[in-house]
Amino acid sequence: MAVETLPELPVKEIIATDRAPRAIGPYSQAVRVGNLIFASGQIPIDPAMGEFVAGGIAEQTEQVLRNLTAVFEAAAVGLDQVVKTTVFLADMNDFTAMNEVYGRFFGDNRPARSTVQAARLPRDARVEIDAIAVSEPGADRGPRAGSPRGVVDATGS
Repeated sequence: MAVETLPELPVKEIIATDRAPRAIGPYSQAVRVGNLIFASGQIPIDPAMGEFVAGGIAEQTEQVLRNLTAVFEAAAVGLDQVVKTTVFLADMNDFTAMNEVYGRFFGDNRPARSTVQAARLPRDARVEIDAIAVSEPGADRGPRAGSPRGVVDATGS
């Protein structure tokens, strides 16, 4: 009887950066498994101030996408490598304004997307977006010097 060897599972790496809001619960800003990066939902918190940005849905969407950009940069990928997003809106009437800002960030390199209205978002945000990106095989994915194994820390500390 032959024994089949199963392939080794990829290592899970935690992605963290101080250029995006810290997780406000027991979750990570992002996780890399193999060449996939799963970014947790971002809300419109300015990481420098720790508060929501002023303005309406357009300003909130812009901050959310800046936060996602920072998280993905910590994982050494850009928005051009995002393959799927989920947009959560507090009010579907905000779709057009959100979509205009979203389109500026992604341009012609549009990922797959779902958009849903949620009954309520964290801290009463008007928009939250999570995303999945794919990195190129063999890209620099290792932990930074001084980081615990399996943690990529782009906080600059």
